[in-house]
Amino acid sequence: MAAILAGACSPQLPQTRKCDVVDNYFGTEVADPYRWLEDDNSQETAEWVKAQNKVTNAYLNKISIRPAILKRLKEVANYEKVGLPDRKNNGKWYFYRNSGLQNQSVLYEMDAPGQEARVFLDPNTLSEDGTVSLKGTYFSKDCNYMAYTISRSGSDWEEIYVMDTRTGALLEDHIEWAKFTGAAWNGDGFYYSAYDKPDENHTFSNVNEGHKIYYHKLGTPQSQDVIFYENKACPKRFYTIDVNDDETLAFIYEDGEDIGNNLYVADLRKERPVFVRMTADMKNRTAFIDNDGDKLFLSTNCGAPNNKIVTTDLKNPTVWKDLIPDAGVVLDEINFVADKLILSYNKDASTHSYLYGMDGQMIREIALPGIGTASFNSRKDQTWCYYSYSSFTTPGTIYSYNIETGESSVYASPKTNFDLSDFESTQVFFPSKDGTMIPMFLTYRKGIELNGKNPVYLYGYGGFDISLYPSFSYSRIPFLENGGIYAQVTLRGGGEYGEAWHLAGTKMQKQNVFDDFIGAAEWLIKEGYTSPEKLAIVGGSNGGLLVGACMTQRPDLYAVAIPQVGVMDMLRYHKFTIGWNWAPDYGTSEDSPEMFKYLLGYSPLHNLKPGTKYPATLVTTADHDDRVVPAHSFKFAATLQECNAGSAPCLIRIDSKAGHGGGKPMAKIIEEQADIYSFIMHNVGMKVKK
Repeated sequence: MAAILAGACSPQLPQTRKCDVVDNYFGTEVADPYRWLEDDNSQETAEWVKAQNKVTNAYLNKISIRPAILKRLKEVANYEKVGLPDRKNNGKWYFYRNSGLQNQSVLYEMDAPGQEARVFLDPNTLSEDGTVSLKGTYFSKDCNYMAYTISRSGSDWEEIYVMDTRTGALLEDHIEWAKFTGAAWNGDGFYYSAYDKPDENHTFSNVNEGHKIYYHKLGTPQSQDVIFYENKACPKRFYTIDVNDDETLAFIYEDGEDIGNNLYVADLRKERPVFVRMTADMKNRTAFIDNDGDKLFLSTNCGAPNNKIVTTDLKNPTVWKDLIPDAGVVLDEINFVADKLILSYNKDASTHSYLYGMDGQMIREIALPGIGTASFNSRKDQTWCYYSYSSFTTPGTIYSYNIETGESSVYASPKTNFDLSDFESTQVFFPSKDGTMIPMFLTYRKGIELNGKNPVYLYGYGGFDISLYPSFSYSRIPFLENGGIYAQVTLRGGGEYGEAWHLAGTKMQKQNVFDDFIGAAEWLIKEGYTSPEKLAIVGGSNGGLLVGACMTQRPDLYAVAIPQVGVMDMLRYHKFTIGWNWAPDYGTSEDSPEMFKYLLGYSPLHNLKPGTKYPATLVTTADHDDRVVPAHSFKFAATLQECNAGSAPCLIRIDSKAGHGGGKPMAKIIEEQADIYSFIMHNVGMKVKK
């Protein structure tokens, strides 16, 4: 592994061994010469990772502007960040706060808003390096106990602990190998979801099957936990449970293998509760919102591609009545407050919120601070609530909203050490390859010149019905301050325009997503915002697939490509961890000859061509990523390095004690962003103003 390959890439790269592995798909043979890199526990893979990181770190450390970017990132990140206050049944309020550069945000408790806050749970004390993150908190009905889930090193595997909220003492209860779970209290214990303990040699890559719901009674070991629900006939599905606030109803959600879910309900007041199936088509999504006695409120996209609210009765839960019909724009968030509803809609990828009566009639629009993203937190026994608001040029701010008067007032506003008044955001629409109009947000310094010389950071996702909203990120500030443009494109495959928009970017229509992204790049060049020499494309996870596909289809269009934790091997993605769950969006190579050929036609790994000049590329992944296993990035980077005929660097950055991105400590985030922005800014010829 120590041998150095002298090639066209700069810097010189470690040589990667090739093997003779060939798969046969419906009579077509496909070579996979770097299959050995899928073994994340082998010594040879570890040596490859070490050798690649050595080259990458040496390159990044030689970028002259990196120290200044790192310094500025630490400066702009160092401001107080406060989350939405949340009142629990004990009358106390809880909220998250980060003083500035803390690795993990701290959970605080206060007797009332505005009163002195006390540290309730500090995740920074759970590890010396901040790599243990708090994923969720779940209070018992009487609030005497709180179960909380943690993740180590960014893994999707979760552990559950329980604390006595009255004393702060940690109980002996400890759950391991939970995944995609909460803690739903009922009586003197709680339900949670978990898998069997995995093979110790492949903890982070084994296929996850057999999701089960368990019941844990306080004061007992996990070995005595009872399986509450499992479905051996459908091992590749997720099973989670939700219990309402007064512990009278329980709901089981069955997800996976399709784009929707099944929903079951049980009356816990009965001596022997029986779960009744409420839905019969997993192509639709349905969720419990709240209840008023036996009257249930649900959100669903069944017969409503933009979502609606329906009511039903516990005695006949399969008969629904529309309360709030499909409005033609996506209903994203539903909150009960006093005797009313707050509904937030996604209009052209930004939040628009309204106050409704329980008769389904709109009372008024809630005047938000601007075009951005808002999220509400309310209770049925209050005539006021809190909401958060942010935009591309506004850090997260907390507002109090009076239901009776319709007035908003600032509750908590960040005190930053940077000025964003010189920057502005605008939304544009451009035609994709097939003529579909695609929205895109642009953020830049006021008075920008359209001379084709502006560096652009083009970001997108486009998948799994996920919407990209306007959001604030301190990490963009050094780029914007030095003349860069941040562009966020609303791609098909996402959820911004409902289920039709989502489906238009799935399976054998996935190319639409890449066409939309390529179309955004072409439009930015055509309109004089930038040029191929100044354009960087960035995306993570499904967005990493996006970047990988677009850089292989149009390597001439960009100067820099940053595929982060991407799905790069579209023929084998479903063979690791929960990859099988992405099949409703992607299809698999085993479905049919047609699906195999379609996937092969855009799979980033399989469309790298020898002798091609690729953009400067920094692939990023992490050793504990058990969502999109690092083998995707390993094999893609090795193949890219083999194929690249240009002088642009093609490197891979492999983080340690980190996962898919969730829960990453602030210190690691800042270091990673410094590397990414340094790589981009250096390779598009940007200078840092002093």
